[in-house]
Amino acid sequence: MAGYNNILVGLDLSAESSQVLDRAAELAACSGAQMSLAHIIEPLTFAYGGDVPMDLSEVQEQLQNQAKEQLRKAAASLNISADRQHVLLGQPATEIHRLAEESGCDLIVIGSHGRHGLALLLGSTANGVLHGAGCDVLAVRVHAPEE
Repeated sequence: MAGYNNILVGLDLSAESSQVLDRAAELAACSGAQMSLAHIIEPLTFAYGGDVPMDLSEVQEQLQNQAKEQLRKAAASLNISADRQHVLLGQPATEIHRLAEESGCDLIVIGSHGRHGLALLLGSTANGVLHGAGCDVLAVRVHAPEE
């Protein structure tokens, strides 16, 4: 089986993100692949249906700046250049598909929280990425950090 050349890692920047990043780094090292990191922020207007009677652009900008800093720190540990770090605004699965296609990725690595019941029925970002991707997808089962 041929290895991968270009891996896109979708991170939610939670405490469990390091588990996803570690797995992707192992795969990249084994196959000599380049890695890109992505974090997608859903616009606040999506969450509130556009019915908020105030300007949320400043809050949205702060969220994006915080995400960029967190992604920069994650990328620094693996020497991933700034041009391979992406903080995007939009629907997560859609933006990951678009970025993977534009970047010529042959593998997308994402975390899966292993939801059950109603949460599973309603779907998740991992499920959305899996079912619309034009390349292989690895869903890494993440576990909450032990306290």
